Amino acid sequence: MPSRLPPLTALRAFEAAARLLSFSGAANELGVTPAALSFQIKSLEEHFEAPLFYRHNRAVTLTEGGAALLPGLADGFASFERAWQRALQSKDTNVLTVSTGPAFMSKWMAPRIFNFTQNNNDVELRFSASLRLLDFDRDGIDVAVRFGYGSDAGLHSFTLGEEWVTPAMTPEMAEKFTTVESLTKAPLLIDDSIDFLKPRCDWPAWFQAAGTTENNVRGAHFSNADHAIGAALSGAGVVLGRASLIARDVAERRLVAPFSVGLVTQGRWRFLCLEGQETRPAIAAFKSWLIDEAKTVDFLREGREFVSVEALSKP
Repeated sequence: MPSRLPPLTALRAFEAAARLLSFSGAANELGVTPAALSFQIKSLEEHFEAPLFYRHNRAVTLTEGGAALLPGLADGFASFERAWQRALQSKDTNVLTVSTGPAFMSKWMAPRIFNFTQNNNDVELRFSASLRLLDFDRDGIDVAVRFGYGSDAGLHSFTLGEEWVTPAMTPEMAEKFTTVESLTKAPLLIDDSIDFLKPRCDWPAWFQAAGTTENNVRGAHFSNADHAIGAALSGAGVVLGRASLIARDVAERRLVAPFSVGLVTQGRWRFLCLEGQETRPAIAAFKSWLIDEAKTVDFLREGREFVSVEALSKP
């Protein structure tokens, strides 16, 4: 059996046909005629000296040899794609594509980004606001800011700061609800976007941290944190706001956070990029800016008592 590798075009034709289990579908994906694709696969089978497909009336299936070949080829072409994307990104050293969640983009990053661009006008920023976990290579992402516990294997990960929550409302509403007990009667706004945190970092947990029990929490539910904060800004109710997302509204007195108890979660905001890319000038500048800006929410911590939601869950 020949040990030399067959032509790359033949391997590419096989990978597409084997993945789709369709010669016509593979030809369409690769932009070639079905006859050209069949020729490439036939030449690969001649090189292999055995069939790679069983040809049925209207379909194809893989032989044992074809099934053995497909996984490695799929990984190989995925690796080629990643290498190509990295090469393309290396050409645009001053283009920075940033991915983060919609709430963090609208409530934290967008209002501050002028401070970065003013001092780094040679960097062209491109933003992707999505809760979907993007792939740095496949999606062409340079930097991500993510909230949660993190599973950052293979990435450079830097914690920007811990996250905590506290009730926030308009100054007018704060005049009506001045105690924890009165807050149990307030219209509460519920941010479902942090339901993934375990233990739950929600209204019942905050009331427990504040020294009272209120498990029958009712109110309007929001799937996005910025929508819940927007409702609070309109005077619709009291939001259990994440410090990073309410800080600017509190600083500018659109919201107040009058209660001293802050409920801390182990969920963290993290700066992420590919290992080795953190020293790239545009990425290093953006990381440094994020670290400095993260400190601007520290004023919210003054005079507060912090309780860990993990500690509350212990018997």
